[in-house]
Formats: sequence, structure tokens, C-alpha cells
Amino acid sequence: MAAPSSEKTLAAPEALSLESRTAFRRTAVELLDQLPEGAGRLVIDLSATRAVDSAGLGTLMLIQRRAAERRVAVALRGANEELRFLLVLTKLDDLFELEGGAGSGG
Repeated sequence: MAAPSSEKTLAAPEALSLESRTAFRRTAVELLDQLPEGAGRLVIDLSATRAVDSAGLGTLMLIQRRAAERRVAVALRGANEELRFLLVLTKLDDLFELEGGAGSGG
């Protein structure tokens, strides 16, 4: 049997937007609550995500805030160039660990 993982991965929807934000945030919070406080890490896999609107950005911020309350890191994996630029532009890039996707090309 595997020991409980201190890392959880959540695949983001193709469009992280007003329509998908509630279910996505709910799932993220459930995963955060399963992680050990002060030691866990939530990885949000954005490799299949093609569009993120302001509601989606807001959702990422809310997830990060909840994680910070629990002293858990949040990593964004496989964010495309557009989303990375948006995170820098809005000064949100410092809130997240940014990871490249495996084998992701431009």
C-alpha cells in the first residue's frame, strides 16, 4: 500500500471560465483539504487548458489563497504562453510555482 501522498494533481478544464469555475474550485478545495497542512502541494495541470478568462484567473487566486491558509504550495503545470504572460501581466506569477509541461513545445 502506498503512503498518503503529500501532492495532489488536478487537471484544469479546457476552458477555465465563468461556466467551469465553481466545480473546478470545489474540487481544488476538496483536494487541498486532503493534503497535510504545512507540507502538501497541489499541482494544477493546465496542459489541456486552452482559454482562461478573468473568472478563471480569479478562481486560481481563490485556490491559492485557500492553499496559503493551509500553508500548502500551488504549482501550475503546463501553462501555455498566453496564460504565463497573463500571470506576469497581473503580477500573479509570484503566487504560484510555474512548471513546464513534459515535452510541451511552442
